Amino acid sequence: MGLGRKLALVATAAAAVAATLSGVPAGAAPDGGIAWKPCPTGKDVDCGTVTVPIDWDHPDHGTIQLALARRRATDPSARIGSILMDPGGPGGAGAGEVQDGWSLSPQITRRFDTVGFDPRGVGQSNPVRCGLTEVTAPDPQLPKNASEYEQLTAYNRALGASCAKNTGPLTGFVDTKSVVRDMDAIRAALGEAKLTYYGVSYGSLMGQQYAETYPDRVRALVLDSNMDHSLRTTWEFLSTETVSSQELFEQFASWCGRTASCALHGQDVHALMAKLYARAESGDLGTPDDRLDPVAFVNLVSQNFYGPTWGQLATTMVNLRDGKPAQPSAFGDITVPSAFGSIFCSDWKLPVSGYGELETYRRALAAMAPDMRFSPLGWTSTASCLGWPGQVRNPQHRLSVHGAPPLLTLNSRYDPATPYQWAQRAARQSGATLLTYDGWGHGAYFKNSDCVTKATDDYLISGTVPPKGTHCAAVEPKAQQSRMDGPMMPRTTLF
Repeated sequence: MGLGRKLALVATAAAAVAATLSGVPAGAAPDGGIAWKPCPTGKDVDCGTVTVPIDWDHPDHGTIQLALARRRATDPSARIGSILMDPGGPGGAGAGEVQDGWSLSPQITRRFDTVGFDPRGVGQSNPVRCGLTEVTAPDPQLPKNASEYEQLTAYNRALGASCAKNTGPLTGFVDTKSVVRDMDAIRAALGEAKLTYYGVSYGSLMGQQYAETYPDRVRALVLDSNMDHSLRTTWEFLSTETVSSQELFEQFASWCGRTASCALHGQDVHALMAKLYARAESGDLGTPDDRLDPVAFVNLVSQNFYGPTWGQLATTMVNLRDGKPAQPSAFGDITVPSAFGSIFCSDWKLPVSGYGELETYRRALAAMAPDMRFSPLGWTSTASCLGWPGQVRNPQHRLSVHGAPPLLTLNSRYDPATPYQWAQRAARQSGATLLTYDGWGHGAYFKNSDCVTKATDDYLISGTVPPKGTHCAAVEPKAQQSRMDGPMMPRTTLF
């Protein structure tokens, strides 16, 4: 992890220090209502909190406040209720996103109050805080030998200990199973008999496990860009992520071949990728002030798959070839939230026995993905948990959903973070209807597809799912695209 990214992580945590613990006595039940007041940073947005236990199994061991933000339905006479939304991450702050304008289509904002929440340990909900010294220490995420592997695990141990020391007991209770219970407390505080929910990326895992835990309290759940929490082994996790990343690069190369405005049109995109990766390995990629190692380079490429912003990626590769600064993704730098390790490593058990096994994985992944070599998100997520001191409170398991109303799953056919096969597996396990967007990018609802938008909106309003096997045609990416094209993607959506 580069120093710039690490400092961005620290800044994210520092900006959230204003969150405070509730004065509610120990053992108090979550509030039965929310005292809304205007948010200081958002026009026409209300802010509030819900108090929940740190440890749901021991509610007398202290409480925290969860931060919420609400935009009221634009047509009160047609209002159905509230829709709770989460932007993923893990570590994305839903309350902050809603304050910044994140929402679904006008058809949904007309009928629903849009409510975002910062999950426990995130944003203004008692954020996980870690020491600057530990965050900025050397962190060889692609170790070249046993010594660097030991350095990586030592870094993770020290970082995890620092987060626990600076945050307190909550660090051990930021798993998704705890968040699901928080979501039900929010539902009750909103006065909703049943939950209407949209979760994208890691937010899909929250929705999946909510349906599993509280099937009779579901009204409608949209699970967009799906996690597959049934992946049992480290290899399953790494390989499925890597195959998806390689597919995206091949799709990018094909797009350049058919798009005259692509800066690499008519050139051998695969050969250039190989040359740039070799320069990253030798320490000669980027400018003297901003060198890119292999992980940073592959991550830079992958960031442009989320939109996708293929025009920017082509320009970036040309700039790197010519020794110029890389052009950042129009979707912004996808930084790792400060709570990422504490949350992800509480939800996933991805063991590696040592450097030898990790290197075996690296070589096997490179063989199946000759351009990308590995999924930067899959690899760094796995690497971040090696040596992590916390407990895996919510380990992988096959979903078991019984008694819930119809659920709707969305996924792009080509997704850099949540592979299409993850959505297929999660939908089979939960009994959800899978709506496939036959295009590219992360967050299928936000791809300017009228087909996806209408089917999703109809479901949220009426509860009617589209026919099983429904596919929506791909929308060709623009040569130049920004995060503001179409409904707005949240800023922090990794998974």
